[in-house]
Amino acid sequence: MNNHITKASNSWSTQGSSHEVNLFERMEYGGQMMALVEDCPNVMDMFQTNHIFSCKVIGGNWLFFEQSNYKGMMYLMRPGEYTRFTEWGGLSARVGSIKRIIDN
Repeated sequence: MNNHITKASNSWSTQGSSHEVNLFERMEYGGQMMALVEDCPNVMDMFQTNHIFSCKVIGGNWLFFEQSNYKGMMYLMRPGEYTRFTEWGGLSARVGSIKRIIDN
């Protein structure tokens, strides 16, 4: 049984996008799920929280930043499943901004 809610209003779709990350408000993919396919300079403004406790990187490589506007501690996120923030090296669940790594 699925115990999380997808917020369709916070999901973006880009035709042919190879980048997608699903963000969760609790460890082990619990709570509300928020899908992202574009850069997000301010996680708090977009999702009303800046604490991401787990995530699934579906496609592409991403950078998670501790602060908004791509500042502070940075974490490289490769495709895979992260059941808690410590698995990506985070000292806390705080994620202020998220950016795609795009190969040209």
